[in-house]
Amino acid sequence: MFDSHVHIIDPRYPLVENQGYLPKPYTIGDYRKRMARFDVDGGAVVSASFQGTDSTYLTAALAELGENWVGVINLPADVTDERILELDRAGVRGIRFNLKRAAVDIVTLTMQAVRAYELAGWHVELYIDGSMLGSLEPVISKLPALTIDHMGMSDDCLPYLLNLVDRGARVKASGFGRVSMDVERSMRRVHAVNPGALMFGSDLPGNRAGRPFRDADIEIIGRAVGPDMYRVLEDNARACYRLPVKSRSSDDPAPTLPIPRVESPTLRLHRSELPQPPDRTRPLRIIE
Repeated sequence: MFDSHVHIIDPRYPLVENQGYLPKPYTIGDYRKRMARFDVDGGAVVSASFQGTDSTYLTAALAELGENWVGVINLPADVTDERILELDRAGVRGIRFNLKRAAVDIVTLTMQAVRAYELAGWHVELYIDGSMLGSLEPVISKLPALTIDHMGMSDDCLPYLLNLVDRGARVKASGFGRVSMDVERSMRRVHAVNPGALMFGSDLPGNRAGRPFRDADIEIIGRAVGPDMYRVLEDNARACYRLPVKSRSSDDPAPTLPIPRVESPTLRLHRSELPQPPDRTRPLRIIE
């Protein structure tokens, strides 16, 4: 499993109060304990609004988590090309724009997104309320590579979301406890437009969400995408974050075995041993 949306809140690094909110610590150890029942072997650590543009916590987390883990960061407007390339070497693969909890200059962000893409191949991850998606679609659709967090948040955005998916955008199947939408129906429709679009994310620890991730959320994804579950849980995100996609054998891991014989097979009889017909055929009786 690849978890494409995780927040690590390490108390050793600075936090910025956002709209009067500061989260409780949520360490790598806390995350591993919570997801112990799942086979998580990779993921994306995503910078939240209360972490500002700090990158020290993120590079430290990626170094501890190791191979197959990447980062998504909030960048300052004056970030240099050299710093983007340095962060790319540390494992950062995307830039996040929080349009839900912050007033931003979308033109400046778009220029920054294009620069990060041209320098390092980074995509943009948008945390945006569904009500804004329609009005910003003309600008958003010009971004070179795009991911939408938490299914776009509401059913109102679904027509615009599907248009973006049709143009190549990816969508995080995450934050089910913070959205106002029919999650299963929305996932089914996104998947129908592009089976490579949906990516599972736990959104742990679920800061300010109505409820955090539940194990049963995996079952909702399974009902929505059926046999393509492995793509949503792993392959789509690996492709998005430029990691090797795991090879899977098409052979049946538990093939049906032949039934063992318990007796000797029936032996063929020679023609001379077969029952012989009578010498002549007797006619049927005539019934008057």
